[in-house]
Amino acid sequence: MVRLLLSIQADLENVTDLVPASDSFDYFFQVKCSSCNEVHPKLVSVNSLEEREVTSGKGSTAHFVWRCGLCKRESSAKFDPSFKPQSYSADVNGQFAPFLTIDCRGLEFVGFDPRGTWRCVGAESGTVFDDVELGEGEWVDYDEKAALPVGISNIESKWTRA
Repeated sequence: MVRLLLSIQADLENVTDLVPASDSFDYFFQVKCSSCNEVHPKLVSVNSLEEREVTSGKGSTAHFVWRCGLCKRESSAKFDPSFKPQSYSADVNGQFAPFLTIDCRGLEFVGFDPRGTWRCVGAESGTVFDDVELGEGEWVDYDEKAALPVGISNIESKWTRA
């Protein structure tokens, strides 16, 4: 089993504490088979609230179960039972910071797409922005309490062994 750490970086403008908006967030990853090194051509969706049965695991479950299209090997990935993604704060603006870890068996995640609904907080006003869509790679809005523009851009990610 391999434990992988996803770190993210972004440029935050007058916001902090970027995190998925709900516990039922769908994470979109690029997956690679550890056996034959085939990279799946499409992004896969992993949700920490959904579990699937692992056929080779005698009743065990995982959040993601995948059969490689090339070598046909079944692989799986699972979040920790106490899984909670770490918020990306203004303190690390523009730097990579740990976001989540996931245990992988027979596969590795090699990419991350931030699509979906996120939440962040106005750095000056505390205004909660809970409908942040990052599918286009950036988000802009206006914080009326602080009378400042807010935004998120230049989102990047990297996977490393945890």
